[in-house]
Amino acid sequence: MTERLQPLLVIAGPTATSKTAAAIDVARRFDGELIGADSVQVYRGFDIGSAKPTADELGGVAHHLLDVLDPDQDVDAVAYANLADEAIRGVRDRGHLPIVVGGTGLWIRALVRGLVDVPAVDPVVRQRLEQAAAARGAPALHARLAEVDPMSAEAVHPNDALRIVRALEVYEQTGTPLGTLRAAHALGEPRYQALFVVLDMDRTAHDAVIESRAERMLAAGWIDEVRSLRRRWGDDVRPLGSVGYREVLAHVRDEVALEETVRQIRKSTRIYARRQRTWFKGEPGIRWRSESAELREPSGLDRIARELGL
Repeated sequence: MTERLQPLLVIAGPTATSKTAAAIDVARRFDGELIGADSVQVYRGFDIGSAKPTADELGGVAHHLLDVLDPDQDVDAVAYANLADEAIRGVRDRGHLPIVVGGTGLWIRALVRGLVDVPAVDPVVRQRLEQAAAARGAPALHARLAEVDPMSAEAVHPNDALRIVRALEVYEQTGTPLGTLRAAHALGEPRYQALFVVLDMDRTAHDAVIESRAERMLAAGWIDEVRSLRRRWGDDVRPLGSVGYREVLAHVRDEVALEETVRQIRKSTRIYARRQRTWFKGEPGIRWRSESAELREPSGLDRIARELGL
């Protein structure tokens, strides 16, 4: 069990909801330091397309777990939690408030609650289920999942073959539905007692932000950033397959027209935001905020102070 460190504030939410800007303001108010929870911002060189905060934007606020890995290094949720644990200890040792900020939901879950204890992938079972999905279609396997694990089936789209296969795989290996394992885990003892805030905004306004942000990133040199990353690391490093970067890479590598690239970036970002929104709706103990501005207003700051005992 990780040492219990209190207080801990988590500011999460879908992409492009001004999480970092809100966290910076909160850090200034409460003498805090930020700990990133973004699976792209951890990589060196992935700056523009990940909306990595600049030194000017941070204005002296410390932000940990940015630029800590080269793009050819892998990191999973457990490894991230270990890195974040160390960063949080350092922040606490300095007498400051640790503020976890980002949108990678699985990483935040691993840090705050730990992950469900499930068996490692069985290659034989995995291959058989993947072949069944390819032959019969993901919806057919989803129907089977609904019979043996209705909680997981309700949370998974019928075409999401990857998650359907994993849930069926766990059921076949353990005899227990993955949804049941997750529900029991959610009731267990958390790794941290955290105030967990999720930022969101009106969907129409959010779509407009996503559209304008793509143009700003491209104008800021995103294409040149990807060209540089590709020259140094090649096409196959993991973060080049992330939302936005894969579309810019296709523009650079396959000469996809810029207009189509912008359209695809916007589309994939909207889809990603919807998935994040769905994920965070399922996390226990969350306190919702409508927009980042509300969190930064006096009433929002007062509530943080009251609930964290600051």
